[in-house]
Amino acid sequence: MPLPEHAFLDRLAHEPAVLVSVAASRGSVPREVGAWMGVFASGLVGTIGGGHLEWDAERRAREALARPPAGAWEEAVALGPSLGQCCGGTVRLRFECVSAADAPALAERLRQPLQPLALFGGGHVGRALVQALSPLPYAVRWIDSRDEVFPDALAPTVHTEHSDPVQAAVRELAAGSHVLIMSFSHAEDLDIVAACLARVRQHDDLGFIGLIGSRTKWATFGRRLRERGFSEAECQRVTCPIGLPGITGKAPAVIAASVVAQLLLRDSATSSP
Repeated sequence: MPLPEHAFLDRLAHEPAVLVSVAASRGSVPREVGAWMGVFASGLVGTIGGGHLEWDAERRAREALARPPAGAWEEAVALGPSLGQCCGGTVRLRFECVSAADAPALAERLRQPLQPLALFGGGHVGRALVQALSPLPYAVRWIDSRDEVFPDALAPTVHTEHSDPVQAAVRELAAGSHVLIMSFSHAEDLDIVAACLARVRQHDDLGFIGLIGSRTKWATFGRRLRERGFSEAECQRVTCPIGLPGITGKAPAVIAASVVAQLLLRDSATSSP
């Protein structure tokens, strides 16, 4: 599944639309400033929060599409009982009639900053994670030591890489990358974790480091990492098991949902003022 801005711009190349965005807000509102949706004559991409607010904005946008050119305008909306939404805040919506000629400027404006993430392992959980991450603001570097393990159709934010030995790829990761480790063998997992800790020791420029597995697996890994010269404090940089506590399902899609939620919670906490 492509990111919303990619889907919007791809469709905009063939038909005009009205871009509706949240220009300002006050109080409790469904979406933040900058949230947007692209309204076409039939269908839309993105969302400004759903409910009557979105339905009414969609209606107004389609009215504008039926009588071009309409330019751009803004409307203030109070989210009270009269609108059927009890959030209690107010939003200012900006409406802009756009076409293919506007695509280059919109591509720059709508582009989300992507958090780099390295995923080691092309197995069932790795595939489920890539699917779960594809519509989210992550630039995924998907790495495996085996040939021909990656599917053909992938989102534009996912890039595959063959690396043998697999841990050699750690040196080339973008600064600030999150790392998820779930290769086909425990030996590879251990080498990747060790390479991550060596990089942290030298540069301290990796984000979340997560290893799939049980507490028993981590107890064994911790002992072997200390034998390789890593301290207890350095080993604590690794999260194992990964995923939100309390979610016990072992199906790949369940694990992927739990891990992605864990990442989103972490990134939300670190980005909060």
